[in-house]
Amino acid sequence: MAYQTLRLILGDQLTHTLPILEQGDPSTDIVLMAEVHSEATYVRHHKKKIALIFSAMRHFAEELREAGWTVLYFAYDGAQAVPDLFKAVETALSIHDFASVSITEPAEFRLLEEIKQWSDRLECPVDILPDPRFLCDHATFQNWAKGRKQLRMEYFYREMRRAHEVLMSDGSPIGGKWNYDAENRRPPSDGLDVPPPFRASPDQITQEVLALVEDHFPEHFGDLHPFHFAVTRTDALAVLDHFITTRLPLFGTYQDAMVQDEPWMFHSHLSFYLNCGLLVPMECIRAAEAAYHRGTAPLNAVEGFIRQILGWREYVRGLYWLRMPGYASENALNAQRPLPAMYWGKPTQMNCVQQSIDQTWKWAYAHHIQRLMVLGNFALLAGLSPKEVNEWYLIVYADAFEWVELPNVSGMVLFADGGLLASKPYAASGAYINRMSNYCTSCRYSPTRKNGPSACPFNYLYWDFLDRNAEGLSGNPRLAMPYRTLARMSEDKRQAIRDDAARFFKSLDNGEVV
Repeated sequence: MAYQTLRLILGDQLTHTLPILEQGDPSTDIVLMAEVHSEATYVRHHKKKIALIFSAMRHFAEELREAGWTVLYFAYDGAQAVPDLFKAVETALSIHDFASVSITEPAEFRLLEEIKQWSDRLECPVDILPDPRFLCDHATFQNWAKGRKQLRMEYFYREMRRAHEVLMSDGSPIGGKWNYDAENRRPPSDGLDVPPPFRASPDQITQEVLALVEDHFPEHFGDLHPFHFAVTRTDALAVLDHFITTRLPLFGTYQDAMVQDEPWMFHSHLSFYLNCGLLVPMECIRAAEAAYHRGTAPLNAVEGFIRQILGWREYVRGLYWLRMPGYASENALNAQRPLPAMYWGKPTQMNCVQQSIDQTWKWAYAHHIQRLMVLGNFALLAGLSPKEVNEWYLIVYADAFEWVELPNVSGMVLFADGGLLASKPYAASGAYINRMSNYCTSCRYSPTRKNGPSACPFNYLYWDFLDRNAEGLSGNPRLAMPYRTLARMSEDKRQAIRDDAARFFKSLDNGEVV
């Protein structure tokens, strides 16, 4: 039989309402899905990340078959295993006669550039369809960015609120303000009752995938068990409902808080499912908006959550496509230090760092403040290589795909783009971590000591960072106050900072436990 179209579905496109499926005909078209070696190993992804994607893909394929589609599925360990996506398509074309190939635009630059060459290589038309799951298309973002000296998320976010009529009333933001971030910075309080996260039980398909990951990726980062991710749309919707009913009311208030041995806090844990397609952004936004209107969640929580999706997520995606491929090599601060062994699991005496890496190893997850103000803050202050830091973040988090990871790390975490994304480096001393967490009470370092072997390393590393980057950063108006403070320090004080930093970096670079 001669089929009309081969429809390729990628592992982050697990959405039944995509045009590639809605425009297809199950009687004349075939869906192709493939667990390919190149995508699983181009970095050594966390075991849980691979298991999540493979299991979600296999479940999605079963749902397509139940809906009447013929699905050609190449399993990683199957008889028709393929090394890469091109080979998967080439093999499918050798099995059946197709008039054309269709694929939804991939979310990552490297894949799109590769797929653009397929028509000539395959001698078969390859149609690349738009991805409507994102709420701001490339042209709209480019038009918004055109002519602007600074691309500030806050102004983009306001435009998105207006365009999609989210938390709006008669053209104005509900509550009279666009942003309630000032109400979303409360430190953790004693006796905070954090609800347990939604946990899905691995079914037979997931168990088979877990066994595959154990066999084929034993050296990859992280723990595979226990595995509780949702891998179907039904369970992903249950995660969304669980968040809206049990976590959203306090999400805003405590979204920046960190607590010893409490990895999940009041965060949504929806990025795993948004980024692979089991959920779509607008349904999450409307669910939160509805909670506000029925009075079950306060405005500061609902607005803060919506800003993460409608504002930040769309903004970093737009910036990624606007600036690639050059964005991947940005290094405005000329940071060159190799990634320390503690990021891969070697013990550290800095409890905040140890806590954040331990839970990353165990769960393939850390919330945004741990990623930014603990692990990211250290990477910034220590001058770690953007290339190595980006690769680490891409490896260790189950929700990490380059389009979202790269702008967050190079722009927000490392200031490697020189201020295109963030108006200042997100550098902080130990005082911030002490204020926003209870980590310091169990740490061998003191957040109140500024210098010496017992001082929190973040304290002197903060000032050392400003000192050694003064030429490039002292003119930043948002850093005027700390640079005035630095200028007022005695030479003895500044030398003590340099000496502490030099001692610390010597130990770090020698592989000692710091």
